[in-house]
Amino acid sequence: MQEGKLLIVDDNQSALSALKIFLQFEFQTVETLANPSQIPTLLQSQTFDVVLLDMNFSAGVNTGNEGLFWLNEIKKIDPEVEVVMFTAYGDVELAVNALKRGAADFILKPWENEKLLATLKSALRFRKSRLEVESLKSRETSIKQEINRSHSLIIGSSPAMMKVMNMVQKVAGTDANVLITGENGTGKELIAKEIHRNSERADELLVTVDMGAISETLFESELFGHKKGAFTDAREDRVGKFQLANKGTIFLDEIGNLPFSMQSKLLSVLQNREVVPVGSNQHVPIDIRLISATNCELGLLVKRKEFREDLLYRLNTIHIEVPPLRERIGDIELLLTHFLKLYEKKYRKQALQISNQALKKLTKYPWPGNVRELQHTVEKAVILADSTILKPEDFMFKTLTATDEYTETLEQVEKRMIEKALDKYGDNLSTVAKYLGVTRQTLYNKIKKYDL
Repeated sequence: MQEGKLLIVDDNQSALSALKIFLQFEFQTVETLANPSQIPTLLQSQTFDVVLLDMNFSAGVNTGNEGLFWLNEIKKIDPEVEVVMFTAYGDVELAVNALKRGAADFILKPWENEKLLATLKSALRFRKSRLEVESLKSRETSIKQEINRSHSLIIGSSPAMMKVMNMVQKVAGTDANVLITGENGTGKELIAKEIHRNSERADELLVTVDMGAISETLFESELFGHKKGAFTDAREDRVGKFQLANKGTIFLDEIGNLPFSMQSKLLSVLQNREVVPVGSNQHVPIDIRLISATNCELGLLVKRKEFREDLLYRLNTIHIEVPPLRERIGDIELLLTHFLKLYEKKYRKQALQISNQALKKLTKYPWPGNVRELQHTVEKAVILADSTILKPEDFMFKTLTATDEYTETLEQVEKRMIEKALDKYGDNLSTVAKYLGVTRQTLYNKIKKYDL
């Protein structure tokens, strides 16, 4: 397939005719000029991929200075064009000078067709590759800017959340490792995003990895990458999550679910700041900021020999505990307003409002699923609403019927839920804690508080 636009500049009309006849079937466009003074006008009106430029235009002059002059002029007008120098006088020093000034290559007259064509095609391929790389870099920059453009998604003005946000602001500008803990649905990933957004790495990627979802057989491949042929399904090279996050932030979510057998491999990478792709013996340096999150009590896992203490020290330079929604009741109304506007737009609903009775019901509910449960509850209410005023019956909870009002206090509800879970799972406190969506330490404290 013919591709590329070629400009040939030579004062020898016979050479121009021969070159055009030969090259017109190899390039999409072939233009010729006998007078180099016309180069600026032509380049300002057209874009060329490759220029084949003679080095001598005046009779009896063979210094190559004219060619070097016009090489400079061409590069001033279009720095991206590839220029191949063309002369009947071979001189190594002249060739090196031309290459230093930006020429792609050097061809001697009389030329060999095959060599000339190979040189011009090589220059064309180089230009295309360079433009593709620049396009990819530009696209990558745009993608990163789009990903990081959003403003803070953390909503809340309660004292508990203000304490968290104050900590975020303090640590964001550093490269300190951060461990975020809290119950399921509290917004640990949003905290990680906020730290990254306010860090010096904000223009780079935040790569999220669900550590609990990676199988042991694919652990190294997913995190550190692999080379083609490293194992049966490795049909091509793959970049791991750590290399993908290079210069940016890597967020290891659900770190407490990482099997013990994989923890030493992760620790080695964090200590050495380099990865070795599966099937390779090359050590690849990485520059990442590490943020981790878990709903587990890692200290208890360390005592039970289920989590490496040295790995915990690596993760836990700064610890941020995200409070459950029941401890930040004052934020519920703000969150409701935010989610209501979000789903009004998504489902093309008219301006919706929440009745006082519905708001009372929502603030009394203990929200065991935290902000995530609140969000899903609002979404269902918006979808199913028959009126612009959302009533108590529009909000359905797992533990309530559609028309029930909550009359118990939060402590009564919490105690009853723990009692129910203990009856169901007995002394298996890990299972009870997981069922309730709290850490084991939190469960211990609640059992002691309610004397259960």
